[in-house]
Amino acid sequence: MCSIMASKLKTYLEDPFLSRLYGVIRRLPPLKSISVDLTHVCNIRCTGCYYFEQEMDAHVSPPDDEAFDALILGEKERGTNFVTIVGGEPSLSLPRLKKLYDNFSLSVATNGLKRIPREGFENLPLGVAVWGSHQTDRVLRGGGRLDVFKQALKNYRDDPRAFFYYTVAPGHAAEVATVVEECIQNGNRVLFNFYCDIKDLGGDYGYRNGFSPVISAIDAMIDRYPEWILLNSYFAGVITTGRLLSDRWGYETCTSISADNPVNADRIQNGKTYNRHFRAYNSDFTTTRRCCTGVDRDCDSCFDTWEHFSWVMLNMKKHLESKTLFTSWLTTTYLFYMINNLLDEPEDAALLPEIHRRTRGAGCV
Repeated sequence: MCSIMASKLKTYLEDPFLSRLYGVIRRLPPLKSISVDLTHVCNIRCTGCYYFEQEMDAHVSPPDDEAFDALILGEKERGTNFVTIVGGEPSLSLPRLKKLYDNFSLSVATNGLKRIPREGFENLPLGVAVWGSHQTDRVLRGGGRLDVFKQALKNYRDDPRAFFYYTVAPGHAAEVATVVEECIQNGNRVLFNFYCDIKDLGGDYGYRNGFSPVISAIDAMIDRYPEWILLNSYFAGVITTGRLLSDRWGYETCTSISADNPVNADRIQNGKTYNRHFRAYNSDFTTTRRCCTGVDRDCDSCFDTWEHFSWVMLNMKKHLESKTLFTSWLTTTYLFYMINNLLDEPEDAALLPEIHRRTRGAGCV
């Protein structure tokens, strides 16, 4: 870091709150992450699921335990310490999930239909999917019949491991308050995601309509329930506008690309930041694909919160131009560590109101 930037950082850290957050993060080991498709099967078919819409399940050999064990061994030797579980539904592959849990820190997303037990997974962070009101969720995830949201609420009531990972469609801002309040009443915090409409439904589901009403609805929830919302205003703006200061979101700037995959050779040479350690493993546990959630899809349709976390976190230097920008970077990074149980700070959730106060209205400056 150049002396000017170092001097600015030192000045920002004179703020006790920022110094506290920064100190906690810097005491932790560097994050070396990968993603793994734990299984290629699922017990539902969500309309617009990136995995099945791109037929990622159809292009790999059936997985076996030998390949899976070799993956764990190889990644431990490489220094991997964090694994994002993607692909099919992880609750259908508990023995393999347990092996990963015993060897790495994890981030797990589940559709909520089948409960992942507490025993053996006591500290496993669980992002439980919901895609809207019971009616909307039933249409998009339950085939018009099954109320997956209702079952997920039952499975994870007052479960400290679980937060709801709420994917909001552009035209469904009016549902946000009701869904959030139901999650909170169930004893669960909320992290937002944004509907990509890979199925090209259009209308209220079409991302080309923009997310401004959704952002307003999320901001209202931050104001009303700051201790329950796991997404700050700045980061929500980055995801939904595709703007990170002078950069625009897309394949040329995405940081979550498989560094070992030849398809990314030109991208790696373009000078934009990327995660040099990252690999997105298919469910054969051997091959990798272009990026975490894509094979060859147009990145304009990607509003995935997890991939945008990486985009922000790996661009710290861009956020050192002002205290406001640094605060936005630091609180976003801290939220990532908090959500994924990477902090040894039992009181960390108490910081949420101040995190939101510091970034409310920051947008994507």
